[in-house]
Amino acid sequence: MSAHTKTTNRVSPAMERTGQWIFSQDIPTDILVQVGEAKFPLHKFILVAKSNYIRRLILESKEPDTTKVDLSNIPGGAEIFEKAAKFCYGVNFEITVHNVAALRCAAEYLEMTDEYCDGNLAGRTDDFLVQVALTSLSGAVVVLKSCEDLLPVAEQINIVQRCVELASAKACNEANFPSRSPPNWWTDELSIVHIHFFEKIIASMKSRGAKALTIASAIITYTERALPDLVRDHSGNSINRSISIDSASRDQQRELLDSIVALLPIENQRPSFPIHFLSCLLRAAIYLENDDVCKKQLEKRISAILEHVTVDDLLVLSYTFDGERLYDLESARRIISGFVEKEKSVSVFNGGDFRENSSTAMLRVAKTVDAYLGEIATVTELSISKFNGIANLVPKSARKSDDDLYRAIDIYLKAHPNLDEIEREKVCSAMDPLKLSYEARVHASQNKRLPVQIVLHALYFDQLQIRSGKDDRVSTPDALSMRSQVQADLSLAKENEALRTELLQMKAYISGIQTKNNVGSTSSRTGNTKKTTFFSSMSKKLGKLNPFKNGSKDTSNLEDGNEIDHTKPRRRRFSIS
Repeated sequence: MSAHTKTTNRVSPAMERTGQWIFSQDIPTDILVQVGEAKFPLHKFILVAKSNYIRRLILESKEPDTTKVDLSNIPGGAEIFEKAAKFCYGVNFEITVHNVAALRCAAEYLEMTDEYCDGNLAGRTDDFLVQVALTSLSGAVVVLKSCEDLLPVAEQINIVQRCVELASAKACNEANFPSRSPPNWWTDELSIVHIHFFEKIIASMKSRGAKALTIASAIITYTERALPDLVRDHSGNSINRSISIDSASRDQQRELLDSIVALLPIENQRPSFPIHFLSCLLRAAIYLENDDVCKKQLEKRISAILEHVTVDDLLVLSYTFDGERLYDLESARRIISGFVEKEKSVSVFNGGDFRENSSTAMLRVAKTVDAYLGEIATVTELSISKFNGIANLVPKSARKSDDDLYRAIDIYLKAHPNLDEIEREKVCSAMDPLKLSYEARVHASQNKRLPVQIVLHALYFDQLQIRSGKDDRVSTPDALSMRSQVQADLSLAKENEALRTELLQMKAYISGIQTKNNVGSTSSRTGNTKKTTFFSSMSKKLGKLNPFKNGSKDTSNLEDGNEIDHTKPRRRRFSIS
């Protein structure tokens, strides 16, 4: 059905009723008022009596006898002009919260004011606004909603501002002193207006000193209603299918999201918005391709309360709406990095060492990040650099145990079976094998997916535990002391090896001396063969080291062979006593 047909069908009953008023008059009509496609045959003197605008049109017309007037620009269109004409003719009609704003704007357009004529349409509609429409939150919101098609006239005659002030006052009062159940019913009332008017209401509530939680409650409800496909509820649950939005709707929703994010109040110590809601907003911003200002503002808010985040919250902003593909993960990386930097600043300010001691919040975030890595590790397109990039954001000291990180690494290796040894070592580089629990080391020592280096670390650690007589299942030493123990043991092992080598060399040297200083000739003269002892050999060795080796009694130059010793041999003692 065409727009022209719709308009004609809508206006035709009104024209029939107008004809009934005219035919009841004895005086024939003398002016035709056209509003769009609708035409109303009426009487000049009746219209001029109430409308200064129509009077001026007739007086200023160049035609000697004006019979036609075009009022297509009247606020509210033909439907509202029909009611204004009824008012001129004294025909009763109903003023409601739905049409009062349009009638007031039409009265302004037609100059049907009390200054021109007592008890005119402008005065009647103003009385209705004061006495009926603007006495309740619901009435003010409905009137404000109807003003969307009446701009800029509705703002010029102050209807919009009056509704905004009343709505904000009622909302603040309901937030502080609920009058009915559920307590946040007023947020549903505010959620029906255009974002332009909603911004005005929020600004008015802030000026009235509304609490941040009150503002947040209104914004959350409004967002859920304005962007139902992108933010279904603040629990983070959205539709589990791909969303297809045409370019025009995408642009409209992008602007809407920008406006909503700009409304978010400044956070104090206590967070006003659930992190689930902020995660949904950020995912929507990524999907709608909002500018960096919008996304970074959301990232900053999430980073500030990251200690309260859950794995599901991080997954909400990491996956596309079909739940099958990952985004670029840059937002998640910036969020975690922002939190770590904040913790560093706090630690430095308090005079602590961030590398040695981590806050409770940092420890909690570390566990969440490791669990998050375990969830995204199954995605085949996740690169090693992105996996390690997130894992390495967490300081080493924030992990009392690397079990959760080991689990994530193992899942990644299982999901990426084609990695070579070097690539697997890169994946494991984020983990400290010395910070694994006993159960994790047992698993690692039998894990064929791990590179050999990691397996050896796990086995060596257990050997150290056994040698030291400690039971790691009861108490696990920290990695720093364990690393010192490993270095000390390696140094001791090198020293032992050096001593063992030196002892072997000494034995070989002594054996050579024994050969050179064979006591066989002495034994033959005495007729007795004595077995050479270690002390006798050592005695001979000391004899060779005699400082008087160049003296007359020096025998060190004697060589084995057939040479005959012509000197009289001295009597040798086989004792060092």
